Amino acid sequence: MDERLVAFKRLLDIMDELREKCPWDKKQTLESLRHLTIEETYELADAIIDNDLEELKGEIGDILLHMVFYCKIGQEKNAFDITSVLDAICDKLVHRHPHIYGGLEVTSEEEVKQNWEKLKLKEGKNSVLEGVPKSLPALVKAARIQEKVKGIGFEWEKREDVWGKVEEEMQELSEEVESGVSQEKIEEEFGDVMFSLINYSRFINVNPENALSKTNKKFINRFQLMETLMKDANVPIEDSNLETMDIYWEKAKIKLRNK
Repeated sequence: MDERLVAFKRLLDIMDELREKCPWDKKQTLESLRHLTIEETYELADAIIDNDLEELKGEIGDILLHMVFYCKIGQEKNAFDITSVLDAICDKLVHRHPHIYGGLEVTSEEEVKQNWEKLKLKEGKNSVLEGVPKSLPALVKAARIQEKVKGIGFEWEKREDVWGKVEEEMQELSEEVESGVSQEKIEEEFGDVMFSLINYSRFINVNPENALSKTNKKFINRFQLMETLMKDANVPIEDSNLETMDIYWEKAKIKLRNK
């Protein structure tokens, strides 16, 4: 037997046994697992950002376990099981790849994406945006919304025009801030700036979530090194002003750059 099937069967058998015998596993529900799955997904994302392939292997295993767990609970509810879930995703992949399993010809990745969205509408979706999860973090959600509408041709033609929109939104934000009339309007314009920047990111082949995650990581590394350098120099950070901290911030930048 294929070793992949052997390994997968082993996981299924262990899940059956844990669900029957382990007090913690017996107690779990779809609802109780939800927040744990979200946490595991973020840990997976961290491993990808860190390019830690060994950690990634472990996190993928954790996600697989959760998927098998959901299928086990679904089976107990007579709603679905691992077989029906796998059959359903296989059927969907075949249906949505007519350029592989049918007679459709495509010449680019973009044509594949556009055809994917059109097929989803033909499957009975009421809106192109129907498949965007409500609970997605706002930055990721904005990127998914833009990708979805692009799939049916609702898209800017030129990168320069998109950047022009960014500048337009920034000007409108600046005007609202200067006027100081409405905090609600400032928030709205700030949101428009972010949405337009996320839109522009697609035109320069940058994933905004990955970019911001890397910037967050870079800032944390620099700030924590700054703290260490100040501690080593016996300069208490809690008693320091911005000018002093900035000196050690620059030292931390140089040290990290030269690593």
